Amino acid sequence: MALTGEPGVWPFVRLKLRLTANGLRGRPARVALFLTGAGAATLLAVLGYAGFALPGALHDGRAAGMLLPFGGALLMLGWLFLPLLFFGVDETLDPARFALLPLRRRTLIAGLGASALVGLPALATLAATAGMVHTCARLGGPVAAVTEAFGVLGGLLLCVLLSRAVTSAFATALRSRRARDLATILLAVVAASAGPLQLLLLGLVNRADWDNVAALAEAGGWTPLGAPYSIGLDVAAGRAWAVPVKVLIVLAAVSGLILWWSRSLEQAMAGASAAGGRRVARGRADGRGPVAQLVFRGWPRTRFGALVARETRYWWRENRRRAGLVALTMAGLFLPITSMLGPDPRLAGGMAFMVGAVAPVALANQFGYDGSAYATNLAIGIPGRLEIHSRAAAHALVTVPLLVLVAVLAGLLAGDPAQIPARLGTLLAVYGTGLAVLLPISVRAAYALPESTGPFAVSSGGGLAKGLPSVAGMAGGIIGALPVVLAGYLLGPAWTWAGLPIGLGYAVATYLVGSGIAGDLLDRRMPEVLSAVS
Repeated sequence: MALTGEPGVWPFVRLKLRLTANGLRGRPARVALFLTGAGAATLLAVLGYAGFALPGALHDGRAAGMLLPFGGALLMLGWLFLPLLFFGVDETLDPARFALLPLRRRTLIAGLGASALVGLPALATLAATAGMVHTCARLGGPVAAVTEAFGVLGGLLLCVLLSRAVTSAFATALRSRRARDLATILLAVVAASAGPLQLLLLGLVNRADWDNVAALAEAGGWTPLGAPYSIGLDVAAGRAWAVPVKVLIVLAAVSGLILWWSRSLEQAMAGASAAGGRRVARGRADGRGPVAQLVFRGWPRTRFGALVARETRYWWRENRRRAGLVALTMAGLFLPITSMLGPDPRLAGGMAFMVGAVAPVALANQFGYDGSAYATNLAIGIPGRLEIHSRAAAHALVTVPLLVLVAVLAGLLAGDPAQIPARLGTLLAVYGTGLAVLLPISVRAAYALPESTGPFAVSSGGGLAKGLPSVAGMAGGIIGALPVVLAGYLLGPAWTWAGLPIGLGYAVATYLVGSGIAGDLLDRRMPEVLSAVS
């Protein structure tokens, strides 16, 4: 069929909505996750609106001059990094799927950009930044409000373009195995630095001179990150001459991102057809190098031993899993360190407590890593509990040493090394409880991951909803371990030597309960899990 003309953006929007709807049809669990994600996005939008509107309600122009540019810059950085940590990069409309269609690049860019604007993150961002319009209206009247409204729209466009351009360029760079490995590690390090950097910023603000902060905010308003969100304040302050200059800054950033996206998009589409020509790396036929032979020497030759060995190798070799380990390592090392800049250095222990809650998150979609290869386990009839225990054991082999390091680091930073065993017991209790919560969730809420070179990609939209199991596991680990924390307060000095055995015993007990539920559930749902991840 010959095309009579170039399609507009509406077919792309309809295609994304149709794919998202088809992914939810007949799947109540996914519908529930999507609705929960929509509720979470609404809550974040309301909180964001209230925060950005607060300076206007207080008629505090100085606070608005600091909050709006900094808040806008954090939003853009959040669009770039937060999906890589929790929600994944939405590849409902993967550009590589359009490689064989006679579409111009400008048509494809406009369509993909428009489809990104109809997602929950874009709508929540727009609703939250509408609070900036409210602030400018209270400080400068209707003209300032209208000007800020255009700035908010320009900021949202920059957020989408920045996210899409970086994703496309990242996919282009992942041609070789070495490039994929290096990019995975570097990007995971940068993404995992977002949380520690925020704590570092809070610690610096706690000790900051507000005159210097205001000067930095004003300077940030002349960058592409803060310019679109500060033009309404310029009108309110009588600096109308600054508006066209900042508009030019925004337009230059938009043009640069579009040009970058255009060039990387064509390379990414061309690279899709070349993916089939990859050469197989030379090595041992059994895939075991000298390091693997040393680690697994004397390993039990049983089904459990074989499954644990396989999963452990996957944690070191598979890009998506390795990205999760890098993010966990960054959080474990930097959360206690950045807490030292706060008002109380003893907060390092609390930050270490959070590491135990983050550690099990990588298992929230553990079957999604396997994809259709999970059919092998189903065909040979591996019992559900054996499957769950082997995967959890492999994860513990690469995670527990990090928890030991975090406990030692937190104890030294807090100036109380005698509490290191007790801190480790608390960490293990949180980790075991998190596993008990996440393992059943991973069976019920499994979903397929795209066949993408990107280690952070998710498919079929709903990235925010698909991040909710991870959040639920973190919350469950923290809440479930509260009895151990309470025991630490009640026992007083005796907790120094009793903390490790109590925490370890609590972790084992909660894990056995959760893993038993997950194993029995997996025995009943193996075909459904395979269908969900294939």
